Formats: sequence, structure tokens, C-alpha cells
Amino acid sequence: MKILAVDTSSSICSVAILDDDKLIDKNELDDGRTHSENLMPLLDELLKRNSLVPQDIELIACCVGPGSFTGIRIGVATIKPIAEVLNIHVAAVMSLEALARNVENKSTIVSLIDARNNQVYCGIFDENYNKKEEYLADDINTIIEILKKYENITVVGNGVTLHRELLTQSLKNVEFSEKNSQSAEMVGKIGYKKYLENNLCTADTIMPVYLRKSQAERLKK
Repeated sequence: MKILAVDTSSSICSVAILDDDKLIDKNELDDGRTHSENLMPLLDELLKRNSLVPQDIELIACCVGPGSFTGIRIGVATIKPIAEVLNIHVAAVMSLEALARNVENKSTIVSLIDARNNQVYCGIFDENYNKKEEYLADDINTIIEILKKYENITVVGNGVTLHRELLTQSLKNVEFSEKNSQSAEMVGKIGYKKYLENNLCTADTIMPVYLRKSQAERLKK
């Protein structure tokens, strides 16, 4: 099964092609331009480089958030018409789970994504990437209080760079991943798992997941 995976939820615009859960090839770009400018050229080039056409794609895996509000909207809005035209299903993948899969063989994995103004998105997983808690969006200090009940934590994500010192001071037995970037490759691997579980969406039903209101919505309120 050929899977197209897309992740635009972070500063990196990432696309990948997988055969089941095996990576064929990927394109990634983090040049400061908007994903709306980068996504389709990256995708077109990836398909051509691998002698593929859109009709070869049998499933789309798309990161639906949380993360960059604009990036998420661009990713979801781009794959919707593709899925509709090709008449194929879509796997909706959470960025926090995709990040967690950068870490292997650790008892408790904590994904932290910066949400600005000292806020973070947080996912807590066991060694099999099953959620230990519902996804969280809160102040980093509030998240740390929740994390104190866990031992032998490994933290992954851009929250590592921003909050490493505070996490080290506040938590016991905490480790930090060196692989903290989000990637369409992991989105595709989870997408294949969702396919096997028959846990899929359609072009009409896939929706962004934000976990919190945008800054504009908060200011308006």
C-alpha cells in the first residue's frame, strides 16, 4: 500500500511516501517561508522523483495537530481535495504521538510542543505509545506538576529546547531526546497502523485538532 504522509504542524514542512510502514522517500523544508508555498512543490517533486503519480496513492496520513494553527489548516485543507478526487481514506494523526515515536524503549515518553507564552501541548505515553493521560494544553509549570507522579521520563519535542533547564530542576530521573523534530515519516507509520485498525477518516470528516484557542481568539475574548 502506497501512503502519502503530510506534516505541516511545525516549522518544518514535511511530506513522505511509504509502502505500508516502510519509508520510500521524503522531502522536508524549514526555510522560513509559509507552508502554503512549500507543500505542493515538495509533494510534486517527491512523486516525480519516485516515478509515482497521485493515482498510485492508496491512503493519506495527515497530522491534524496540535501545533501551528496556520500550518495545520494548510495541511488539512491541502489533503482534503486530493483524498476526494482519488476517493481514498485519510488517517488523522496527532503530532504528539508522532513525536513520541522518535523515542524507543523508554517506560514513559512525554511529548512537549511549544504553544508560546510559556504554554505547551503535552502527550504522555507508555513504552508502546499508548496514552497515559488525555492530551494537555497548559502552562509548563502546571504540566510539570502533573509529570511529577511519573518516574524515568524521556521528553521529546521542541519543548526540550525551551524548557530543558526547568524540567531538569523540577523532575527526577528525566532524560531528553536528541531527535526532537516532527516528521511526515512517523505520521505515515501511524497512518498505516490506523489503516490496520480500520480507524480512518474521509475527506469530509477529517478536521484539525487545536486543543486550545488561537491567540486572535483569546485576544478577542
